[in-house]
Amino acid sequence: MKKVADITLAFWIMKICATTLGETAGDLLSMTMNVGYAASSIILVSFFFIMLIIQLSTKQFHPVIYWLVILSTSTAGTTMSDYMDRTLALGYATGSLILVSLLAIMLIIWWLTEHSLSVTNIDHFRPEMFYWITILFSNTLGTALGDYLADSSGLGFLGGALLIGGLILLTTLAYFFTKISHVILFWVAFVLTRPFGATFGDLLTKSTAKGGLNLGTIGSSAVLFAILASLVTVSTIKHRQKKSCQLLVD
Repeated sequence: MKKVADITLAFWIMKICATTLGETAGDLLSMTMNVGYAASSIILVSFFFIMLIIQLSTKQFHPVIYWLVILSTSTAGTTMSDYMDRTLALGYATGSLILVSLLAIMLIIWWLTEHSLSVTNIDHFRPEMFYWITILFSNTLGTALGDYLADSSGLGFLGGALLIGGLILLTTLAYFFTKISHVILFWVAFVLTRPFGATFGDLLTKSTAKGGLNLGTIGSSAVLFAILASLVTVSTIKHRQKKSCQLLVD
């Protein structure tokens, strides 16, 4: 049985919500609580590996576990990117280029190994490992790219979000009106929704003087967690109903 979520509109809404929560929660730990980027990265990457082990040990799709892994890749990606860009002083542009290269290498290795980049029928250990490592790289890249657009490009938080939102719209149109591979478009959308969530998270948390809404990392994280938890609850209920129907048919 496949172990990943169906790619629906609800999936993308939850992904953006988890991405934004990962941005605000990562900043909450590293900056608001003053844990630091290096220590925060160690803590959150450890949380990612714990959730990944749990996910890999399951035999079928469980919405709560799945979205906790997604969230862990987002929070870990936030602090890992910040550590590269700020503590190591690589800068947003250099950090983004490094992460783009790592993501491309991972996708190439996945393709050469599995002869597929499909994300709809993952039910074996090896493709699932590629799936989650690629997601971790894409979420880390999203933070660096989002920070670059918001801080270094001159677009600001709102401008960066609008640009990424426009690219997401173009990707959506390409899905419905072109013959471009849906697998390729999925990964393009997955990467783009990360910086969209990152810039949206900055828009929520940063001060009004910096172009944000000044909700703070604590308030924004609490609101986003409540929204995501509600959506995951609905997803879990629907998944159980679907399983029950399948059992009745069988």
